[in-house]
Amino acid sequence: MVIGELLGSVLATGVLGLPGALFQPGLPGTKITVDAPARKGWVLYTVQPGDTLSQIAHRYRVDARAIMYSSGLESPSLRPGQVLRIPLVDQASSSVRLPPGVQAYTVRPGDTAQSIARRFDLTLLGLVSANPELKSLDRLEVGSTLYIPTAEPGLIVRLRPGETVQDLSRRYGLSITAIARANQLSSPTEVGPGDLVLLPGIQARTTYERLLRIQEAERKAREEERRRLAEERRRQEEARRRQLAERQAQLRAQSQPQLRRANAVVAAAGYRWPMTNFTITTYFGRRGVFQRFHTGIDLAAPVGTPIYAARAGVVTVAGWSRSGYGLHVVLDHGGGQETLYGHMSRIAVRPGQRVERGELIGYVGSTGWSTGPHLHFEVRVDGVARNPLAFLP
Repeated sequence: MVIGELLGSVLATGVLGLPGALFQPGLPGTKITVDAPARKGWVLYTVQPGDTLSQIAHRYRVDARAIMYSSGLESPSLRPGQVLRIPLVDQASSSVRLPPGVQAYTVRPGDTAQSIARRFDLTLLGLVSANPELKSLDRLEVGSTLYIPTAEPGLIVRLRPGETVQDLSRRYGLSITAIARANQLSSPTEVGPGDLVLLPGIQARTTYERLLRIQEAERKAREEERRRLAEERRRQEEARRRQLAERQAQLRAQSQPQLRRANAVVAAAGYRWPMTNFTITTYFGRRGVFQRFHTGIDLAAPVGTPIYAARAGVVTVAGWSRSGYGLHVVLDHGGGQETLYGHMSRIAVRPGQRVERGELIGYVGSTGWSTGPHLHFEVRVDGVARNPLAFLP
């Protein structure tokens, strides 16, 4: 019965132990004020033809024995016109009745249906049967309650308003005796709406199979999400590497701006490589903390490999060097520019001779301060050594 209907019965029959209403019929302008219904009290109910004690108890959601005790009845038999004193108790203050052998378990972080079933030595089907309202086997809400059957297994259902043990008996094909024995009921009226009832031997197989399908779908969704995230991380890593490579290329380009400009200028001015087949083994610049500054580039090649003039000029030096170059040649190209060719095995020009670009001037050797056959090639501008790579095409 809803609060409005209950309040109507209270006003029509009178209440013992409940605040009444200030009601004065027939007086014009009288204000009627009704207090909020009390949480505890009694309703005086007049028995109607066809009423039974169990029906009235179910209607008011109270124990039939409580009505008998409050009304001074010695038997559950009723007669029309009889006045009953029905005790009312706020349902929020009453606790849900659990079947014997069933305990409530509060879900903890990290729990799954499988882990809880293992903890209490249950099958997964047994746990689902005890909790047929489960929405997922893996996604359990922390703090929610699961019911654990520790004695007889079966399906646990919550009694709905208006539903009786007889209804459960007919629906699931169980005898009332079997349900009463499993739930230790001496009377069907001992359970009411919201109470849990154990139906022995019944399994929620359809719910179990549905949850297994949901679990598989969730597993596939998680796997797909992992693949998506892995692919996203891979693309991000590739993008990061490309950006790093581009940044490094930019830094290298920014560190040699004069070299690129010089290449364009000097290539037009007629410089060329002094050999056709070689390997660069040492570059221009500082080679180490304890090594001398390298004033040119070293081009490794077999002894006797021809060496050509990098640019047209006049031979100013052709002979032995006392400073480590061994047999070497120096060409003056005018405008303060010179090239030096060191460690030759044999010289093919003489001082004062005019040579053209690409003309033979000697052969690769390992004379002077040398650790192997190679050409030491230098470019000097106004007597200062410059990076030869800036003057070669």
